Amino acid sequence: MNEKHFGIARILNKRGFCSRAKAESLVCEGRVAWNGKVVVDPETPVPMNAEISVDGEPVLPAALLYFALNKPRGIVATASDERGRKTVLDLVAGKFQQHVFPVGRLDKASEGLLLMTNDTAFADRILSPKSHLEKEYHVQIHRKPSDQEMRQMQSGVLVPPRVFGMPFEKMRMERVKILRCGKKTCWLSVVLNEGKNREIRRILEFLNISVLRLVRVRIGKWTLGNLKPGEIRRLSLDETGA
Repeated sequence: MNEKHFGIARILNKRGFCSRAKAESLVCEGRVAWNGKVVVDPETPVPMNAEISVDGEPVLPAALLYFALNKPRGIVATASDERGRKTVLDLVAGKFQQHVFPVGRLDKASEGLLLMTNDTAFADRILSPKSHLEKEYHVQIHRKPSDQEMRQMQSGVLVPPRVFGMPFEKMRMERVKILRCGKKTCWLSVVLNEGKNREIRRILEFLNISVLRLVRVRIGKWTLGNLKPGEIRRLSLDETGA
């Protein structure tokens, strides 16, 4: 059976050397060689164990990294940002030699658990709809919801489209309960198993409930624990199986 081949830029990315976009640029600039010969097409197919070098220096397969980050509010959960905003990679800059990336999304105004890795296969398993991984959030809102509103959150509401002309979208919470309420605010525990874009915020906005804080505390079996904002925790070997 022939060995499986991948584009050389993809191999550089899989080895944790740099992002996919950066790898493509390096190849196009003529700085990447396979078996000593310069390659200029990022899609050039090479085997996974190919001898690849950048600027004459060998690029070996990277040690795989897995860790949890408590993303602070106001930080963008992407590898880069065209508007120059601070990203989660800025938080971990200098901590690892390997290129890592966030698994999935967590919007800028939200905070809490974000998994990061340099293992694309691990990330694909986490993000696959087939994984059915629950995501739990603690949400601070500006008032106590009524019993009817709590039922609507779970049964589902038709949320207006974000783009004019698109159909209304049904959104629902898998489970929701009140954690505690004070004189002015209330905290909910919300569990999702789909995680559509800004789903919790859009459901609560439909019900005229303002979100004050939104903190992700769990993704499947991984929990935020006592991580402080901006802190990271290496995942153990037992934790890396999705």
